[in-house]
Amino acid sequence: QVQLVESGGGLVQAGGSLRLSCAASGLTFSRYAMGWFRQAPGKGREFVAVISWSGAPTLYAGSVKGRFTISRDNAKNTAYLQMNSLKAEDTAVYYCAAHSTPYTNVRQTLPESYHYWGQGTQVTVSS
Repeated sequence: QVQLVESGGGLVQAGGSLRLSCAASGLTFSRYAMGWFRQAPGKGREFVAVISWSGAPTLYAGSVKGRFTISRDNAKNTAYLQMNSLKAEDTAVYYCAAHSTPYTNVRQTLPESYHYWGQGTQVTVSS
C-alpha cells in the first residue's frame, strides 16, 4: 500500500517561511520523481515543483521560482518543499505526488500524469 503523508503546513504571515515534508512508504522512493502541487479554493490543482529521483534537475512554476526550493532525502524516503517569502496568494492545500518516470520532464507539470498522491496539508498566509 503506497502512502504519501504531507506535514508542515500551517498559518504564517506574509513574508514568512514554512517547510513541508512528504513521507513516502510502500514504494521504492528513489525510483520516483516527486512533485508538489497546490489547490486554492475554487481553483484547479496547480503545479508547484518537481524533483528527479537523484535530486537534480528540478523544475518550478514561475510563480514560486526563487522563493520555493524542492529537495529530497532518499535515505529517509522524504521529499521537502521549503517555502520562503510567502504571499497571500500562496494560500492553498499543498499535495505531494509520486511520478513513475524518475527523470524530471515537462509532462510532470500535469497532475493527471502522477500515480500516487498524498492527502494534502493546508498552508494559509495572512496578509
